[in-house]
Formats: sequence, structure tokens, C-alpha cells
Amino acid sequence: MDLRELEAFQAVVEAGGVGRAALRLHRAQSSITARIRQLEASLGVALFERDGRALRLTAAGDALLGYTGRLLGLAEEARAAVRQDSIGGRLRLGAMESVAASRLPLPLAEFHRRHPEVMVELQTANSRELIARVQAGALDAAIVGDEVDNARFTRVPLYREELVLVATSGSQLLASPKHLNGKTLLVFHGQGCAYRRRLEHWLQALCVVPARTLEFASYHALLAAAASGVGVCLIPRSVLNIYPQREALAVATVPTRVAHLQTLLVTPRTLHTPALTRLVEALRADAGASTAA
Repeated sequence: MDLRELEAFQAVVEAGGVGRAALRLHRAQSSITARIRQLEASLGVALFERDGRALRLTAAGDALLGYTGRLLGLAEEARAAVRQDSIGGRLRLGAMESVAASRLPLPLAEFHRRHPEVMVELQTANSRELIARVQAGALDAAIVGDEVDNARFTRVPLYREELVLVATSGSQLLASPKHLNGKTLLVFHGQGCAYRRRLEHWLQALCVVPARTLEFASYHALLAAAASGVGVCLIPRSVLNIYPQREALAVATVPTRVAHLQTLLVTPRTLHTPALTRLVEALRADAGASTAA
């Protein structure tokens, strides 16, 4: 088992197939296939099962995946150490879609300008999924809206979000939470969304029962539905501020305990690379500047 085999294995899992992994790593498909077979031979187990053209991880493959990111991360950490703290390599950053859209474009552009030799790969998902990916070694860092285990992760407070209720302009649904009884909630897909859980728990505490909940894969689609009068959503004001049809929406505040949410940048306590340190510093500085503004 060597690092090139682990790199090929991780690429196949993340890309969802040998062909896409080959494109990602700029190698021939036959080379990726050979690496996977060598890895399986060295371990004495099958890592994938074929389901038609699709590949599915076996139990052994799933167990290996949890170690792969950590092993590759340690290898990168070792390379950085012997290069006397030179800045370079790949960083896998995860973020909630709201943060990726409204907070990260400027600081990541500035980071790329300062450190062009560092390749930052950005993945979006809900908070629970991002935390799981960091724990599994599939991400080097993630910006989340949930509390995390201090024993496993290093936490850096970043952006303090204000959540607001949004509906179509002129809607009476925002006059009182009680008006949401029997109405439609618009939420980001997945139970792991921190904003969605806040909205649902708040309404449950008020004994408000919506008629239905519609899930959306992007905030742009969610806000378009709200503007069209489909229902009500709870989103960060920072996302609302970059929505081009802002005038089509009405906004209402919610209680402080619901509205205020601190996002955290989480990293594994065992991962320390110069590139990651610089990225943490850049995001912390941007968050500080945003707060000051």
C-alpha cells in the first residue's frame, strides 16, 4: 500500500468512478484501475463492488476511506515540514452553501492571489455532512453552523450570521409565526442543515404546524420560490443581501435565540500544514473585517 494507490482510491470514491478520477488526476483510466487492483492485492480484500457501471464501496473499502484522508494529510504535512514550511499543495475546504455564496468569494480570491501555489477545492454540504467528511479525512477544514467535539476538532469562530424570515413582498405570513399554521415552509434539503433545524424547533416550541415542507438544493431556488409566494423560509441576511431580486421579498426578524448563529471553521486536531494555517488566518481576518464593517 503506497500513497499513489491511496490517492487513486480516494479520487475514485470522491469523483464517483474511474473515468472521472482519471480526469481529476490527469492520468489514464488504465493507470487508475491498476492502482486500485494493486491496493486490493496488498490488502487482500475487495474495495469496490460493481453495480452495472457504478462502483460501490465494500465494507472494507468504507473502513479504508476513513484512514485514507488522514494518511494523505500526514504525507502532505511531512512534505511541508521537510520543505522548510514552504506553502503549497491541495486544501479541501467544505462550507455550507450559504457561506460559500455570500462569504467566501472575496477571501478565497485574495488567498489565491497571495498563494497561487495552493489549490483550494471547495465542497458544499449541510453542517452535519461537512463534519462527517472532516472526521473521515475527506476534508481538511469546514465552515459549519453546528457545535463540534472539542476533543476531535480545532474550532475557530468566523462569521456571526443573523437569520431572518423571508416571504413574497406584501405577504401577511410574516406578521406572526402563528400565521404559518397550515402553510408551507421552504428549507434547504437534508436534515443536517443547521438553519432548517432552528426554524423547525422554533415553530414546534410555538405549537405551529405547517401543512408541508418543500426542500431545495440551492438558496437561489429557495428564494425564487419565496418571491413567487410559495411559502416562507429562514435564511442568513448575508444571503438575502446578494439576491438580485431583493425587492420582491418581505423580511421579518425572529427572536435573538433563533436569529443569531456563530459559524465555526473546524479542522482535525491532528492536521497542521503551513497552507492550512495560512487559510485559517485569511478566513479569520476576513471574518474580523466583516464584523468591524
